[in-house]
Amino acid sequence: MRYDVAIIGGGVVGCAIARALSRYELEVILIEREREVGFGTSKANSGIIHAGAHAKPTELKGPLEWAGNQAWGPLHEELGFGFKRVGELIVAVEEEQLDTLEKLRQQGVDRGVPGLELWDGEQVRAEEPNVSEDIIAALWAPTAGVVNPYEATLLLAESAARNGVTITTDRTVTALSSDDEGTWRIDTEEGVAYHSRFVINAAGLHSDEVAALAGVGDFTIKPRKGEEYLLDKRLSGIVSRIIFPCPTPTTKGILVIPTVDGTIMVGPTAEDLDDKTDTSTSEAGAEQIFRSVQRLVPGISRKDVIAEFAGLRSISSTNDFIIGPTAARGFINAAGIQSPGLTASPAIAEQIVGFLDDEGLKLRERDDYEPTLPHPARFAQQPLDEQIRLAAADPRFAHLVCRCEHVTEAEVVEAIHRGAHTLDGVKFRARCGMGRCQGGFCTWRVIELLARELDLDVTEVTKCGGDSWIALEREDVADPTEVAPVREEVPT
Repeated sequence: MRYDVAIIGGGVVGCAIARALSRYELEVILIEREREVGFGTSKANSGIIHAGAHAKPTELKGPLEWAGNQAWGPLHEELGFGFKRVGELIVAVEEEQLDTLEKLRQQGVDRGVPGLELWDGEQVRAEEPNVSEDIIAALWAPTAGVVNPYEATLLLAESAARNGVTITTDRTVTALSSDDEGTWRIDTEEGVAYHSRFVINAAGLHSDEVAALAGVGDFTIKPRKGEEYLLDKRLSGIVSRIIFPCPTPTTKGILVIPTVDGTIMVGPTAEDLDDKTDTSTSEAGAEQIFRSVQRLVPGISRKDVIAEFAGLRSISSTNDFIIGPTAARGFINAAGIQSPGLTASPAIAEQIVGFLDDEGLKLRERDDYEPTLPHPARFAQQPLDEQIRLAAADPRFAHLVCRCEHVTEAEVVEAIHRGAHTLDGVKFRARCGMGRCQGGFCTWRVIELLARELDLDVTEVTKCGGDSWIALEREDVADPTEVAPVREEVPT
């Protein structure tokens, strides 16, 4: 089949582009190398929607950060992922940092960001009584928010698919070529080829490699690892806003983040690497994070960690987003999307649509476009009388699968029917395994439900696709003692 647009990469940027294009009468395909969309960098994102004042006006990041910020409220209403505008405090602990706060404030004012205020230390502690006495001032930005990045990515893809976009996973692009008529051939490691008039490169960490396949590899991508630590819900409320340290030229620093689901997350580190697969955490990273956050919020303790993970940011050789047409006709980059990439992703998607229009793609809006999705069931968030009503109408709501997060069988089955094929796919949609016990209670029950609903043997169920199997037949292993357990890597 010949497509109008092929998107390579199913992270939050690729899925936002797919949904934006689904408004039009086009044949669009999204090609993702992982088992499900969002299983790369997007699942390990800090989940912050930046207020709009951080990025420099001289960079592409600047206007796209603020435009993207404003899009998240409507997207939340339409798709139903977790999102809250909790605001952020960028704090100073030294006099020389006050100039930076004022510079950020003025930068935001010039961009049109509302509500920016400079607070002194007393006002900061009046609003956030658990922060350190060392804080002497802060920039308050009410437009910042927190989001479930993996849930948002999955629902963007689901919305695109319901509006006609083809989503194909487990496909690694190995070659790109174009003919005299301007049609691109996209070959994959799995032996399947696709043909498209336009190709959008949203391949994240591998976007430099994809650009090189198209003959326009004039940039490189280096991974920057960020370790994050998730804390027990007993700390819920220790802060109500995102707490930023005063940023440096290379990093926004190590943060305290009240997640949309009530936990506290701390991080990330910023370690430049060469290895695009290294998502390990480390003792050194943990020490760095807790030393930093305890200077801002002394009551946070490493004893409260329930999960740790690391994500890899895509740092381009230009240190900015790389977005736009290239010398290869029909090949458009959406590459180098580092922070504030999550925030900017809806605006990046609209910019890509504009480039396609400029390049001659006819954009006719569909009469049957449906922007909304049925919102995911959230039993734990319902009042008691509604929980009773749900359980009476559907007994699966009375069957608790995840006791930490109060997730029911009905919610797990819904997640599977909406696209989950793996343990992580259920986790990111329904939160099974994200609580205090980290799946110790619910993992086997989720495996059974995946097997039942997808007509699989339990030995065919994987954690995240590929060889990440969890259960196996004893006869399949020559020496069962050599089988290492699968290590959980759990984001927010």
